Amino acid sequence: QVQVVESGGGLVQPGGSLRLSCAASGEIFRRYDMAWYRQAPGKQRELVAELTNGGLATKYVDTVKGRFTISGDIAGGTVYLQMNSLKTEDAAIYYCLVRDPWYNRDYWGQGTQVTVST
Repeated sequence: QVQVVESGGGLVQPGGSLRLSCAASGEIFRRYDMAWYRQAPGKQRELVAELTNGGLATKYVDTVKGRFTISGDIAGGTVYLQMNSLKTEDAAIYYCLVRDPWYNRDYWGQGTQVTVST
């Protein structure tokens, strides 16, 4: 079993920065993928960024390209999301996902709130 815990959320003004952290414990393998999703009130949960291929490949939703950076050590069970130039529309609960692609198993964290407001 894999446990996932996010941290780093908070309140920031538009244009500010935050760094989210995700720590996964349990049996983690390099083949796993790790990703950040977010869900704003009244909206569907959406993929923000993902780290795949043993940490060698990244993918971002268009709305965050050039502002957010995902990084981490998959085998070590850690992934980060550096968020710069935050906008009010980035406000959401951010969730960390650890996925085992061999067995289609997903492990979610509880989420961390990001609020972007003056």
